[in-house]
Amino acid sequence: MDTNYTYLAIDLGSLIIPLIFSFHSKFGFYTKWAAFGLSNLIVCTLFIIWDMYYTHLGVWGFNPTYLTGIYIGNLPIEEILFFICIPFSSIYTYHCLKLFYPDRNKIPYEEITIIMAIVLLFVGALHLTNIYTSLTCILLAITLVLLTFVFNFRWIPNFYFSYLIILLPFFIVNGILTGTGLDAPIVWYDNTQNLGIRLGTIPVEDIFYGMLMLVLNTALFEFFDRKITSGQIR
Repeated sequence: MDTNYTYLAIDLGSLIIPLIFSFHSKFGFYTKWAAFGLSNLIVCTLFIIWDMYYTHLGVWGFNPTYLTGIYIGNLPIEEILFFICIPFSSIYTYHCLKLFYPDRNKIPYEEITIIMAIVLLFVGALHLTNIYTSLTCILLAITLVLLTFVFNFRWIPNFYFSYLIILLPFFIVNGILTGTGLDAPIVWYDNTQNLGIRLGTIPVEDIFYGMLMLVLNTALFEFFDRKITSGQIR
């Protein structure tokens, strides 16, 4: 395969199985496409703006060897697709796990949120000059606290449970994107803007960046799904 299609192949490879199985009668995720589309449109837009700005600053960038060469602004089209394909696969996983394993009440999600928020805020405040680290940690901490204690959403334990499952494909996809098994990374990072801690080839911040992206997708997915199901959105 031409290396210029590598990132595109990763995007489509992440999407294809969930897309096919979304039509399965036991999962019925195709009936949730509208809710996902509305939620993803909002979150995708926010993350693309963030991505464009950080790309402009040189916080991260992209290796043209693995790209088709099609750009929207300063982002390759593959990066735009990343914000659609990965959330689709992840929300599909969340939906299936919640459908077949709905009772996650034994997960001490409030305690998990408190511990995570304290650690994230501490790390973010301690590394304000590392803008990828600080902004990601602080935004995730605030988001988790708001969703758990202000909005009091009861799907939070389901999200925590599904994110643990999602971490496995996350490490595969992000590992390849950051250079595992390749001659060079598809996505490179300026280590002066992060902690410089890698899990294999993956910056540790990516775990929390991904979690922020997916919890926002999940929150809006749940919101729009309720509205569509109740007939408030047609």
